Amino acid sequence: MEFFRIRRDIPFMRHALWLNAISFLTFAAAVFFLFHRGLHLSVEFTGGTVMEVAYTQPADLESVRKAVSSLGYEDVQVQNFGTARDVIIRLPARKGVSSAQQSDSVLAALKADTSNEATLRRVEFVGPQVGQELATDGLKALAMVVIGIMVYLAFRFEWKFAVSTVLANLHDVVIILGFFAFFQWEFSLAVLAAVLAVLGYSVNESVVIFDRVRETFRRQRKMDTEHVINHAITSTISRTIITHGSTQLMVLSMFFFGGQTLHYFSLALTIGICFGIYSSCFVAASIAMWLGVKREDLVKPLAKKDDASDANAGAQV
Repeated sequence: MEFFRIRRDIPFMRHALWLNAISFLTFAAAVFFLFHRGLHLSVEFTGGTVMEVAYTQPADLESVRKAVSSLGYEDVQVQNFGTARDVIIRLPARKGVSSAQQSDSVLAALKADTSNEATLRRVEFVGPQVGQELATDGLKALAMVVIGIMVYLAFRFEWKFAVSTVLANLHDVVIILGFFAFFQWEFSLAVLAAVLAVLGYSVNESVVIFDRVRETFRRQRKMDTEHVINHAITSTISRTIITHGSTQLMVLSMFFFGGQTLHYFSLALTIGICFGIYSSCFVAASIAMWLGVKREDLVKPLAKKDDASDANAGAQV
C-alpha cells in the first residue's frame, strides 16, 4: 500500500557528504556529553531502597510521587505493582542514611494523606553489586544484538551492507545515550529495553532499503550505484512514512498518557525512531556506497558453460 508515488528519483546521495558531516558532529557531541556528564543511572544500576506500599483504595501515583519528592528525592520511580492499590517505590541510596531510615521517612510522608491509608509491606536494599551485574548484562545484550545483526546482514546481502548498518545503528544508540547524558534524564532498565528495540527497528528499515537496492540492481543493469541507492530510498518513502508514522503515534500515546513509568521509555523510542529513519536512509546507504558496493556484490553472474560441455551436449543430441 502506498499513499503516493514519486515518479522522479530524489538525489539523496548527492548530499551524502553534508548529511554524514552533520551525523558525525551530532555523534561527537553525544560522545562528549557521555564522557563529560555521564548517564544519570536509576536505582537498578546504582543501588538503593525498594519499598512496596499497600493502600486501602486505588493509589494516586502522582500524589505519591509528590510526597516522596518533598523529602528531597529527584526522579523517584513510582509505579503500580500487581493491582492499583499496590505501589512500588524505588529510592536512590543516600550517604549516612540506612534503608530503614529511608523507608520510615517516606512512609511517614505517605501517611500524612489521611484519605488513603498506606501500609508498608516490604523493604529491600538493592546493592551496587546487583547494579553492576545489570549494567554488565545490558552491555552483553547490546553486543550480542550487534553481532547478530552483522551475521544476518552478511548472509542475506553482503559484508559491506553489514558494516554500514552496524555503524549506522551504533550512531543511533550513541545519540540516544547522548541525549540522556546532556539532559540528565534517568537511565533505567526500561530505557535500555528501548535502546535495544531501536536497534531492531532501525535494522528493519535498513533491510527494506537494501532489499530494494538489490532488486534495482537486477532490473536496471545500466544504473550506477549512486542512482540505484537514490531510487531505492525514493521508492520506499511512502512505506517509511506509513510504518514510522503509525509507530510514532503509538509511542506518543505512551509518552502523553502512559504516566511517569513510561515517560523515558517512550522518549528514548521517539529519539530512536527519528534518528533511525535518518541513519538507515542516509548514513547506512552512504557508507555502503563509499565502501564500493556494486552490482556484482549482490547479483551473482550465471556460470558460463565451457566449450567442452557444449561439445558434449551437441554430441548427445
